[in-house]
Amino acid sequence: MRAGSKRAGSAVRDEPLIASTVTVEDGVIVGSGSAVWDLSTLRSGARIGQRCVIGRNVFVDTGVVVGDNCKIQNNALLFAPAVLGNGVFVGPAAILTNDRNPRAVNPDGSLKSADDWESTGITIEDGASIGAGVIVVAGTRIGSWALVAAGAVVASDVPPFALVAGVPARRIGWVGRTGQRLIKSGPSNWTCVDTGDQFVEREQLLHKVDA
Repeated sequence: MRAGSKRAGSAVRDEPLIASTVTVEDGVIVGSGSAVWDLSTLRSGARIGQRCVIGRNVFVDTGVVVGDNCKIQNNALLFAPAVLGNGVFVGPAAILTNDRNPRAVNPDGSLKSADDWESTGITIEDGASIGAGVIVVAGTRIGSWALVAAGAVVASDVPPFALVAGVPARRIGWVGRTGQRLIKSGPSNWTCVDTGDQFVEREQLLHKVDA
């Protein structure tokens, strides 16, 4: 469903709801059941999945892909070419960057143009959560169901189910699909008390044990 067919307040719930103050450039796609709130910007070619909530004053850059059932909170900045999986949470004022060597000018002092640098994207896998005020450095991958604590600066890849915090972000534990910390239940075993899911840790990676 292309953006702009319905505005916020529409009674048709399977259509996207887009506030009248949202800037929507050509070629944007917003999936059915999604809502985009006041003062947000959707750049050309951005794709928002179904049943997403895009908060107030969110910036979604050219060609950024957001999966289904995602929540992007107020004032978040998603710079291209970021790709978000399904069920991703991005907290308020979080920033997904795209330039590992930022400069305003070239070595000769001339102002850089779009042709003078190559953007490097961020990938956030299904179910992962990015806390409030987090900065994710360009080129980083956040694994599925990982949780990045508020205020962290993520400069390296985060494995699935990892809980990371700090500047730079370091792993301080493991979390399950509900976001709760896992409980150690054996030398290399972990358990989610909310769901009963079982995990085994091997070589600093966590693997879910199939029932």
